[in-house]
Amino acid sequence: MNERKETDFYYTIESTAVAEFKDRGSKFLAYSFPVKNTDDFKKYLQELKKEHAKAVHHCYAYRLGIDGNNFRTSDDGEPAGTAGKPILRQIDSKNLTDVLIVVVRYFGGTLLGIPGLINAYKTASSLVLQCTPVVQKSVEVIYELRFNYTEMNEVMCIIKQFKCTVLKNEMQLFCRIETGIAKTKIDEVLPALKEVRNLELYSLD
Repeated sequence: MNERKETDFYYTIESTAVAEFKDRGSKFLAYSFPVKNTDDFKKYLQELKKEHAKAVHHCYAYRLGIDGNNFRTSDDGEPAGTAGKPILRQIDSKNLTDVLIVVVRYFGGTLLGIPGLINAYKTASSLVLQCTPVVQKSVEVIYELRFNYTEMNEVMCIIKQFKCTVLKNEMQLFCRIETGIAKTKIDEVLPALKEVRNLELYSLD
């Protein structure tokens, strides 16, 4: 696994893609997805299993989170280490996170052997990652904001100005917003928010 250093940015993908690789009759369809959590992963995997119900294998790997410690691989019936790990290595070779790759295999009648399988899953995964642009995103720190409804415009102006992410939004007489603030902008955003009358600020990280 790649060593990941604490930085202000990380790399991921924002769009889905599909690529195809063939070897001795077997067809390998690789799908890449941007994912934020295991619920996203389960949803996409179930959709592909439904779409490709006649395929013999649905192998995958994903990595989630900034520290890179949340990952999973599956060979789905292929010999151990021939599918999931080669897929994950392609994700790691580009230093990506919040990414899922599923490779669907239709068996062509000829056994590929261990080296052949490793090459097929590696190549299919590499191809699909070439089909979607890698994007750099800011690492965000999560804060909860509590304030009166009368301060809503001022708060939203600050959030918009600094391109903060709104994760949760409860708009009542007393409002609550969970927002992601880029680490690189913390020193600008927090003083601006503290200027808002009666606003309470809590770090959730």
